[in-house]
Amino acid sequence: MEFSTLNKLFFNPLVSALALLSIATTSLNPAVASKRCDFPAIFNFGASNADTGGLAASFPFAGPKPPSGDTFFRRPAGRFCDGRLIIDFMAQRFGLPYLSPYLDSMGSNFSHGANFATAGSTIIFQQAGGQYRSSPFSLGIQYQQFERFKPTTKLIRDQGGVFAALMPKEEYFDEALYTFDIGQNDLTVGFFGNTTLQQVNASIPDIISNFTSNIKNIYNLGARSFWIHNTGPIGCLPLILTNFESAERDKYGCAKAYNEVANSFNLKLKEALAYLRKDLPTAAITYVDIYSAKYSLFRDPKKYGFELPLVACCGYGGKYNFSNSVGCGGTIKVKDNDIFVGSCERPSVRVIWDGIHYTEAANKVVFDQISSGAFTDPPIPLNMACHRK
Repeated sequence: MEFSTLNKLFFNPLVSALALLSIATTSLNPAVASKRCDFPAIFNFGASNADTGGLAASFPFAGPKPPSGDTFFRRPAGRFCDGRLIIDFMAQRFGLPYLSPYLDSMGSNFSHGANFATAGSTIIFQQAGGQYRSSPFSLGIQYQQFERFKPTTKLIRDQGGVFAALMPKEEYFDEALYTFDIGQNDLTVGFFGNTTLQQVNASIPDIISNFTSNIKNIYNLGARSFWIHNTGPIGCLPLILTNFESAERDKYGCAKAYNEVANSFNLKLKEALAYLRKDLPTAAITYVDIYSAKYSLFRDPKKYGFELPLVACCGYGGKYNFSNSVGCGGTIKVKDNDIFVGSCERPSVRVIWDGIHYTEAANKVVFDQISSGAFTDPPIPLNMACHRK
């Protein structure tokens, strides 16, 4: 999610290419095996779709406000959602506690991993300025935080005492699952900057190169099992639909050209990961087609029990219940009356929470799809996506 917005709220050819590339890369991943993985920890990197409270801890004024969190946590829990995120369902799947944000010093427990994701983060560090500024915690900064985190946990363990039990065991760093969900904000910054869609598209190779460089750096610190999401159908978000009203829509109501840019990013990411498997033969690298899983909710919402898929549950104004001037949990003055921007009546039947992020119900459907292996390359379930020694 874009940072200044947080201050307020907070191709057909591609399909063929992806199919061919899938055939070519599936056999390269050593994760393909029949034995179930038992990940003792998860280390997560990313942006708002996977932020469990990092931004809220760093910039409280920009964190989610009520009614965020009401569905599950019964309070704001640092997540831009009414409840749990995909990363929360991942932790549950392995019987692990929800990941504490690395940036939160209050009550954090890192014994089974840490979350370096923060809302507004980009892969490439963005300079200050522009209509939509990003978070300062780019992927490169998150890597540096992890680089510091690992030896610091050893120091704390060696010292003993009450804090030692809150640190991951040394062997967990090699055995953990390393998850990534980042890239959407790099595209969003371009969309809202003084650039054309063609220029945003042209920037993608540099973004992907930076992405894979950071993956290599994390690999060099001992990571071996990688679960890497591509970017979602950004053209289906009320943020885009409201701000680019003239953009051509597809038959499901999504902004076609913006989804094509997302698909271009995804194709280049998949290609890059295929090469990365050759460079890192001892790594298990799983590419996760989050785009297709999420797009299915807009293509066939009734199949999953959803309605009004393009309309935000928590928002105010316009066709998509989204405004740039006030977001979920905010207050807007209408005819001298202060109007609180609250939740829709039934978040459980809605796809989009606040115009940018998904509801807990949607996150659960997407998690169930991707964790089965139906949307991954290689096509294996989450609980088999580990490095084999």
